[in-house]
Amino acid sequence: MNINPHKRFLLLLAKTLVAGLTLFLLYQAIWTAPDAFLSWREILLQAVQSPLRYLFALVAVLIPVNWGFEARKWQLLGQKLEPISFLQAYRAVMVGLTLGFITPNRLGDYAGRVLELKSRQRLEAIGAIFIGRFCQLVATVLAGSGGLLYFIFMLGWQSYPEVALSLLVLLLALCAAMLLLLYNARAMVAIVAAVKPLRRLVPYLAVMGTYTSREMTRLLWLSLGRYTVFLGQFILLLILFNVHLSPLQYLSGVSGTFFLKSVVPSVSLLSDLGVRELSAMYLFGLLGQERLQVLSASLSLWLLNIAVPSVVGLIFVLRLRLARKGVAA
Repeated sequence: MNINPHKRFLLLLAKTLVAGLTLFLLYQAIWTAPDAFLSWREILLQAVQSPLRYLFALVAVLIPVNWGFEARKWQLLGQKLEPISFLQAYRAVMVGLTLGFITPNRLGDYAGRVLELKSRQRLEAIGAIFIGRFCQLVATVLAGSGGLLYFIFMLGWQSYPEVALSLLVLLLALCAAMLLLLYNARAMVAIVAAVKPLRRLVPYLAVMGTYTSREMTRLLWLSLGRYTVFLGQFILLLILFNVHLSPLQYLSGVSGTFFLKSVVPSVSLLSDLGVRELSAMYLFGLLGQERLQVLSASLSLWLLNIAVPSVVGLIFVLRLRLARKGVAA
């Protein structure tokens, strides 16, 4: 797709402004506090020396489980295009993760998974990848809406009942709309086909309409399974960094954080790094928790689940490039 220089400049400017605003808000939330760096150093030392430091190892053990759920999802999604083993699906997920790490909204994930396919119609996988990501978004919105209900009822209902009721109705409508779209993927393809500038994308999205309701339900359960692992990892890290809450508050804070991170637009070049941290500090701040402790847990979650696997995925990316060179030769 060709973009004229003027539009390209405006797009780059918009991305720069959003990224700059995110960094500025993070700075305002953290580094304007006195002795912030010394406090953070103390928090990290306490976590390393804590008798609960084994929780860090437990979170690390769950990393392949987290991405295993995603690999199983991709295996089921990709079967519409060509037979894929679980190991092949896992490798494709790792390649996509690595390429998506440095692209806004993980757009490189599409390229990584497409390149791993052998089919001549590999670009048709774009629709399958979109369905997989949409399933994960639906799982996040469903669980996150439940988490935000805690904040609505416990913190806002008595003071602002009209606002709280409006938010409740909005969340219910959002959940219903997303489930309706998920189970009517043909309608999404039809909408794209009805928009003339987007009509050329229909061949790449047509596979979306081939998934049955039973298959969608299976994919949604896998998405919820992955979500549960991710949520558990975050809670374990919060405990490690001395964030003490009730089980309901842990669940509400983390699920609400994931919800806000997913629905807030982001152009971060580091897999949405910044949006989750701001969301976590805001929601857990409402629960009376220290920002640096919450930030430490959130950054550790990003490091373990995104940064480290992305480095490991480089192995598969290099093998992929070598294989393509071998075929070309």
